[in-house]
Amino acid sequence: MNTLARNDDIRCLNSQDITRPAGHYSHICVAAGQVFISGQLPILPDGTALTGKSFHQQATRTLANLDACLACAGITRERLLQVRIYVTDIKYWPQFNDLYASWIGDHRPARAVASVPELHFGLDIEIEAIALASPENAPAAAP
Repeated sequence: MNTLARNDDIRCLNSQDITRPAGHYSHICVAAGQVFISGQLPILPDGTALTGKSFHQQATRTLANLDACLACAGITRERLLQVRIYVTDIKYWPQFNDLYASWIGDHRPARAVASVPELHFGLDIEIEAIALASPENAPAAAP
């Protein structure tokens, strides 16, 4: 876990298990008892984008990147409150739903799936999430 910034209200983190952000953002911000995870793409830890790979490969990698962010924040999938999925073609929806159901198990956080015209690097999926922080990992409450 790499803490980028911390004050009494917000703690920003980057997972060392996925590629570093290429833009001006953090993988994770913890605030108000919640964990906000930036959009994760199907990119390997070495920075290789899975452009041109199957949707299944891309979705599996993206979920693995989400897992890395959850672990960095000290939580598990069961703490997820909301998951937003962006796909470049709604035809991927049934395939993703099956993969997601297997990945998430019995937990059922709120979820949205949106079809978008394109994603960075010509990839087919991006996932962002909000989770409940564990009490020991939440920033200190303001007085």
